[in-house]
Amino acid sequence: MATSQLDNATLQEQDKHQLHPLQHPKTHADPLVIERGEGVYLYTADGRKILDGMAGLWNVDVGYGREELAQAAYDQMKRMAYTSNFAGMTNIPATQLANKLSGYAYPKLKTTFFTSGGSESNDSAFKIARYYWKRLGKPDKYKVIARQFGYHGITLAATFATGIERYHKMFGPPVPGFSHIVAPYSYRFAGELKSGETIGLAAARALEEAIQREGPDTVAAFIAEPVQGVGGVIIPPDDYFPRIREICDQYGVLFIADEVITGFGRTGELFGLNRYGVQPDILSFAKAITSGYQPLGGNQITDEIYDAILSAPDTDTWMHGYTYSGHATACAVALRNLELIENEKLVERSKQLGERLLAGLSSLKEFSVVGDVRGLGLICGVELVTDKESKTADVALAAKIMRSCLDRGLRTRNIGSTLAFSPPLTITEDEVDEIVRILGSALDSAG
Repeated sequence: MATSQLDNATLQEQDKHQLHPLQHPKTHADPLVIERGEGVYLYTADGRKILDGMAGLWNVDVGYGREELAQAAYDQMKRMAYTSNFAGMTNIPATQLANKLSGYAYPKLKTTFFTSGGSESNDSAFKIARYYWKRLGKPDKYKVIARQFGYHGITLAATFATGIERYHKMFGPPVPGFSHIVAPYSYRFAGELKSGETIGLAAARALEEAIQREGPDTVAAFIAEPVQGVGGVIIPPDDYFPRIREICDQYGVLFIADEVITGFGRTGELFGLNRYGVQPDILSFAKAITSGYQPLGGNQITDEIYDAILSAPDTDTWMHGYTYSGHATACAVALRNLELIENEKLVERSKQLGERLLAGLSSLKEFSVVGDVRGLGLICGVELVTDKESKTADVALAAKIMRSCLDRGLRTRNIGSTLAFSPPLTITEDEVDEIVRILGSALDSAG
């Protein structure tokens, strides 16, 4: 039952005591107060029904209101909600989940370190890379190369691995050791194309040149998202990641796959790099591991990296961990969530419904302001421009269309000039069509 309008106003007033992520008065003047969720829909305290085209923050894969996950949390909390998982102790759900994940994403990644979310996972990945090279007697290999428009989280190190300047401006000076190369952004490629070179190979060449420029003996790792979500739903050409893997192998650089958004079915594959037949050395995951029902993330590592930790003398002990690493309730929810993803064939569904969503959104190219439509599985982006010929990004229009969609009952996210769509993997064909219809109506109303 919907809460009254008065209650909504009271809740908004109480919310003024909370500092939100990415908060600015302009963006939080009239916040949605979410009362409950069911399937792909959110219900607000003032009685509105909104199709969540972003699945929370790219992560509510199995949809809202899943009693199975609430029951898994309840059952585990009755037995033991939490205990330390530091060395010398473990718990049953963490043990079972680590075993489940061994080789789950990529055959060569068999060992998992648990965190509470994506930012912690990427920060841990940087520490794993530094630790590994120190154990191999190469302490100067500490630098990390990332990409323009890449997003890797909001811990201090992850902030400066992120290739979006807006996240840096108020938190400098920069953490040393991070540099950025051009993104494989086909619609707006900012790099140099040599004769006969594809955009994918040119973007990969930028990595090789950066390694040579920095010095191979100083570069620990390269980090990349299979799909750059927060950067504008940038999907690389098919020849990009295979060449990236070759370059990393050639120069002795660890490849960190940031699959915080793309893991567990979002792209129509179990994990994003599966599409390209490429395996990373370190995997960062979070979000859909629990579909957002509990905070959980982690890293998976190769046997070579794990052996470096296990064979270390006491003086070089792996001195890293979080209070909630291997949280028992979170791990129990993750195990049940993975069962739902598998039993309901949500990876296959993501591919099938993603094709329908992409086709529907592509039909909106008839609008003069729709410059590009791109997608992979159930993650899609619609880029808006002032005109198709100049490709001039229309950031103001994207913000306007986002608000217009929300007024019509659809939640999207404007990322610069791109509208992002990442609905729950449980979405139906009719609900996919509803996304397209509402966006089309919003574009039409904009003139």
